[in-house]
Amino acid sequence: MDVLGFAKAMDDLFDSSLNLEDAHYKEGYDEGYSHGLAAGREEARQVGLKVGFEVGEELGFYRGCVDIWSSAIQLDPTCFSPRAKTIIGQMEELIHNYPLMDPENVQVQEIMDSLRLKFKVVCSSLHIKLEYNGYPKSSKEANDIQF
Repeated sequence: MDVLGFAKAMDDLFDSSLNLEDAHYKEGYDEGYSHGLAAGREEARQVGLKVGFEVGEELGFYRGCVDIWSSAIQLDPTCFSPRAKTIIGQMEELIHNYPLMDPENVQVQEIMDSLRLKFKVVCSSLHIKLEYNGYPKSSKEANDIQF
């Protein structure tokens, strides 16, 4: 074997080593990308479930308050001021118009903020201390809700 043949054989050896490294790099990248995509989907699903549950829970709280207040108004139409009755009606409309099946709707946050504000106004006008904080952390806190 002459010097040129030896050099060419060495170049082929190094080329195959470099190609092997590139092949392993590409394979590792593709594997990591696929794994990351699957893990990202699962993490996004879990976050979506958690946030969706929290939103549903808060909407349910406001729905329950509106239902109770509306029942009280039906029993005694003079029990609340006209302003409080108007705001309760507005809350009912906001809850009804909340885009439950379209969480990416740009109005989602606007509606929730409006509901929270109207809830505080109604509570203030009724002179009651009631607030939504999610589930009470203990049974003592559950008993602290005042009307």
